[in-house]
Amino acid sequence: MLSSDPPMATAGTSLIRTSVRYRVLWMTVLLYAITYMDRVCMSAAAPVIRKELGFDTLTIGLVFSAFAWGYSLFQVPSGWLVDRIGPRRMLVAIVLWWSTFTMLTAAAWSVSSLMVIRFLFGVGEAGSFPSATRAFSRWLAISERGLAQGVTHSGSRLAGALTPLATAVLIGSWGWRTAFGLFGAIGIVWAIIWFLWYRDRPEDHPGVSPEELAWIHSGKPQQKPHEATLSWKELLRSSNMWYVCSMYFCYGYVLWLFLNWLPTYFSEVRGFSLVKSGVYAGIPLLAGTATNALGGWWSDRIYVQTGNLRFSRRVVPLIGFSVAVAFITLGILAKSPVMAILFMAIAVAGLELTTGVSWAIPLDIGQNHAGTVSGLMNMFGNMGGALSPIVFALLLEAFHSWTPPFVLASFLCLVGGLLWFKIDPGLLVVK
Repeated sequence: MLSSDPPMATAGTSLIRTSVRYRVLWMTVLLYAITYMDRVCMSAAAPVIRKELGFDTLTIGLVFSAFAWGYSLFQVPSGWLVDRIGPRRMLVAIVLWWSTFTMLTAAAWSVSSLMVIRFLFGVGEAGSFPSATRAFSRWLAISERGLAQGVTHSGSRLAGALTPLATAVLIGSWGWRTAFGLFGAIGIVWAIIWFLWYRDRPEDHPGVSPEELAWIHSGKPQQKPHEATLSWKELLRSSNMWYVCSMYFCYGYVLWLFLNWLPTYFSEVRGFSLVKSGVYAGIPLLAGTATNALGGWWSDRIYVQTGNLRFSRRVVPLIGFSVAVAFITLGILAKSPVMAILFMAIAVAGLELTTGVSWAIPLDIGQNHAGTVSGLMNMFGNMGGALSPIVFALLLEAFHSWTPPFVLASFLCLVGGLLWFKIDPGLLVVK
């Protein structure tokens, strides 16, 4: 069990002479931004790709799903691997991998080639969040985890919000194939910087002071110096793990509904141009950018004030999912396009309020196995993400209405919120 005692007084941070851990955090923010640029550029370019290659709605849904399946299936292997080789080598390898396949997207000529490329792109991106979470388990104090996970995911959502517009501008100037080449090049630059600067252990980084090192380790439970063996039987028998995975499945399904379908929804249903659809699809993600950081900060703040880890981790996502339930339904039923955008923005803001806390949970319950635990959680989230575009397209074709797919999303937010009553951040999944 994790201690429920509050962390060291925040006033103690004034004695810390270095802040290398914050640079690790900001490098990770950039990483998360790159992951979403390389994902969202596909959905932003989808209307143009559909027209050029002759895809119907279900076909482009399968292309979206190809990425999600590659991303989902390799979450646990990636988490397991980063727990063993460390985030430095892992992130360099996978960022170079997925950046290559981002650029190769420009070479696609058919549905099969595009699905293979996007699947392999997803395989590479699968290890990004588990690797960052493993890095945080070494580099951040307990009282900084929620905020850190919120800030990093804010970076991803900000990139997701800006990418549709950037993609539309690039497509208008040079075509969609050039746009993918430019997005892929950004990741290669990041990987080089990470390899040269980052170290897996704070103790090994020359810029970390003894005071900062002491702060990083403050309040953490005593752990064995090295735990090479993970008990998969114990992990998979943990009800806490399954509650977390089920909750994140619901979250992932709804998130990817917004990421994949909002540009098309605003274009085909609300009648906006490609550029305007990109702008308006970014507004909900901008709202989510703010609440990502807010949710993590809020949870950490409650923990510092109360010392109650369970309450601090539960109350924020309960509020977030409740907001999403209400405003997804209001958004799809709104007659005014302006009100639809507003309601969708509030819905995404509520959904994203849960994210920083969700990603703090693997640090709380996983400890030395945080990479594996976060990988398993994210696998389920992206199984939801993989099913989302297909189920959405099938419901759309079956009912000839955009309402049923969004009602299902609202229901899944309700289920996700209820699952937080069962999640216990103080109960380790592997003892």
